Amino acid sequence: METKALHGYEIDEFSHDGLSREIFRVGTGPAVIVMSEMPGITPRVAEFGRKVAGIGCTAVLPSLFGTPGRSPSMGYLTSTLAKACISREFTSFLRNRTSPITKWLRALAAFEHGRCGGPGVGAVGMCFTGGFALGMMVDERMLAPVLSQPSLPLPFTKGTKRSLGISKKDLQIARDRVDDGVCVIGLRFSNDGMSPRERFDRLEEEFGEGFIGVEIDSSPGNPYRFSTRAHSVLTEEVIEEPGHPTQDALNLVLEHFKERLVI
Repeated sequence: METKALHGYEIDEFSHDGLSREIFRVGTGPAVIVMSEMPGITPRVAEFGRKVAGIGCTAVLPSLFGTPGRSPSMGYLTSTLAKACISREFTSFLRNRTSPITKWLRALAAFEHGRCGGPGVGAVGMCFTGGFALGMMVDERMLAPVLSQPSLPLPFTKGTKRSLGISKKDLQIARDRVDDGVCVIGLRFSNDGMSPRERFDRLEEEFGEGFIGVEIDSSPGNPYRFSTRAHSVLTEEVIEEPGHPTQDALNLVLEHFKERLVI
């Protein structure tokens, strides 16, 4: 663990069904589970957690892979991704199946709701964890799900590009929750091949007006000079300037948590 980036966080451990992992908390108020992107809880992910804490919530960051606090690099990313792809906790390639780690995340959310109080919990997944908030909607405590550049199952075929990485049973429950008023937010860059447009098309088909999809232009020659490989909407690519599309996306997510969770 590299502690400098995690300044202000308290470190704890959560165990459920034989699986224990480190978790990092900052803030007070209703819980928001922040599931990091590859390669783990980077300094920018930790900074996002502090922003969640700044709106009156408790940001809870479970360490699902990688070294907490370590800055990203290509070698670090590649090695962490390779390990996660063969892990039984993640359904990296399978369609119509919810990743097994989601059960542990639901238990964590339930525990943090009991500890933090409030009307329910929020969750944001990023990249490899991007779709996990959908599976967490099985629990009625999940009131504010956010999917940032959801990348599982890895989009190598036409079918996996449209897949949401969730079982048919869990998807039906998520549909019912949306019908009851839960809103799902999704974020991606327009040229992001790891989080394809087809996946957002499917989310729109499944949830209709209950899905708010935000796409930031990363096409060649885009006015904000994003790389066509831009990927991390809420962390690595954020430019904190009024009116900048990444700042607008960040504000939308924070407002989503505030409206749904903070009394």
